[in-house]
Amino acid sequence: MKAIRFHAFGGPEVLRYEDAPRPHLATGEVLVRVHAVGLNPPDWYLREGYKMLPPEWQPQVSFPAIPGTDISGVVEAVAADVERFSPGDEVYSMVRFPTGLAGESKAYAEYVGVPASELARKPAAIDHVHAAAAPMSLLTAWQFMIELGHDEPNPLQPDRHVPVPLQGRTVLVNGAAGGVGHLALQLAKWKGAHVIAVASGKHEPVLRGLGSDEVIDYTRTAVEDVVRGVDLVVDAVGGPGTGRFLRTLKRGGALFPIFPLGFSGIEEARRLGVTVSTTQVRSNGAQLEKAGRLLDDGTIRVLIDSTFPLSEARQSHERAAKGHIRGKIVLTVE
Repeated sequence: MKAIRFHAFGGPEVLRYEDAPRPHLATGEVLVRVHAVGLNPPDWYLREGYKMLPPEWQPQVSFPAIPGTDISGVVEAVAADVERFSPGDEVYSMVRFPTGLAGESKAYAEYVGVPASELARKPAAIDHVHAAAAPMSLLTAWQFMIELGHDEPNPLQPDRHVPVPLQGRTVLVNGAAGGVGHLALQLAKWKGAHVIAVASGKHEPVLRGLGSDEVIDYTRTAVEDVVRGVDLVVDAVGGPGTGRFLRTLKRGGALFPIFPLGFSGIEEARRLGVTVSTTQVRSNGAQLEKAGRLLDDGTIRVLIDSTFPLSEARQSHERAAKGHIRGKIVLTVE
């Protein structure tokens, strides 16, 4: 089969479109003929060697490695012990995450072996491009805001992450035009929240169309100077800047940083009576089935920033590096 592989860590230029062995069908797995692949930040973190992580957290990567986790395609074959899927089924998945952090997910390819438990039927109302764009971003928003869905220890904090009630609450979503953000704001609206979207002003018409009640242009206004009394902040950008949102929250509110590394405001959060909680998104086919119904009936939708053929994965990573992405970038597989 054809796949995108890299033989050393580096920038987008290390990605090569080349021949690779087709995966063998293992017990409990489904072989999927891939039609589209969704891009996510862990794809370039892997390509770069996870240099933003402390050394003790960096997984050992074997070369050549195939990046990627999110796929949509058609079942090619199933293992003898798999009963829920059959050849010809249209499916989508976030493959082996975070268990495949070292490159075991292998989604940038014409075929991928997927554990049946991580697979869901593709929403019939959307095409493979939109389905491939959804899994990691949608599961991240779902597990942070709706249902965690597992009892695995939290590697990022000692306590289990617990979603908070959304009905009738005010939710601020930072990075609302991005992959996780635009889905988080739609899930909050679905659950009956008043949503404040924070993004570049050029995205306001789209964010209003997705259901946001207010839009704040961060290029013109410092959110922390004008917003008070919020119940929940979902910071889809995260990092060291997350602490500035503490002052926007009411006492008893919650701050959910999607990317928590660099946050140093725990003591301030305690003083303000704010809960700060995060988690690590995990593959979950059952949750994708549930969330997929919302994609099927149009309750939520996935925005596509741009598409590239699989052979142009390097160009897709260059697009990602420029930032200011509206929705998701997707690779198409002929």
